[in-house]
Amino acid sequence: MLHGSYPTSLSEDKLFPQKYTLQIKGRLICLDKPKIMGIINLTPDSFYAKSRVQISKETILTQAEKMIGEGADFLDLGGYSTRPGAEEITIEEEIERVIPAISWIKEAFPDVLISVDTFRSKVAKNAISVGADLVNDVSAGNLDPQLLEVVAKAGLPYIAMHMRGNPKNMQQLTDYSSLIEDILYYFSEKVEIFKKLGIKDVIIDPGFGFAKSLDQNFELLKNLNSFRTFGLPLLAGLSRKSMIYKFLGNSPQEALNGTTALNMFALTQGANILRVHDVKEAKETVKLYEQLYP
Repeated sequence: MLHGSYPTSLSEDKLFPQKYTLQIKGRLICLDKPKIMGIINLTPDSFYAKSRVQISKETILTQAEKMIGEGADFLDLGGYSTRPGAEEITIEEEIERVIPAISWIKEAFPDVLISVDTFRSKVAKNAISVGADLVNDVSAGNLDPQLLEVVAKAGLPYIAMHMRGNPKNMQQLTDYSSLIEDILYYFSEKVEIFKKLGIKDVIIDPGFGFAKSLDQNFELLKNLNSFRTFGLPLLAGLSRKSMIYKFLGNSPQEALNGTTALNMFALTQGANILRVHDVKEAKETVKLYEQLYP
């Protein structure tokens, strides 16, 4: 069941702020200020071509260094494209893409926090063994329930996203009786499961672009504040997505301005983490937000 209540306005939130922290391998990460998660795609077919990184040590370390220098708090590495209609790849292929990259980054930048973007337990287990600090699962355990046990055993934070079906068929699964209520109920059930398994730090991602129509994505964003009812940190993944470029009639390459605009709105709605392709611009957005709402 849902519990607690969420603020009715930003001013109310500032008077009674929710304090969020993550325990990561003995480090206490405070989310009292919004954080930036930089996306490193290790896939040849990610929807935003410029985000694709060749799997070579030099290229990956160059990209990681750039994002860290621009102010990324986390790096999110994924080897399985979850764009609509994406084809499945083998677990072995995903491991070959992700594991060396995590190892290289951790060796060069041991203090950086790395999130592995996977819904497969074997990939997550291998990633954790070479230094991954968080697990980012687009299916919240639906596609591989054993992943939850891996996360619980490792004692790491877990990003749980809302999606129906899988990346290949999710855009045919957009029929909701009530979008916000349905997704709130989804997370109410999931959070109980996570607690019972012993996953202590959960981050909620409502899943923009995953099993949602264009209009549903905007409805979801307008009601992002509703998901604070769980008392858990919120991640907003809006960067260069189709809700921006299809609405504006341009392309992922031209969607940075729209991304910045929606990221600012997400911050006013209580987003604690922005998952982005463009770290510098997101960091500037956070700085401006903090100036407006100190």
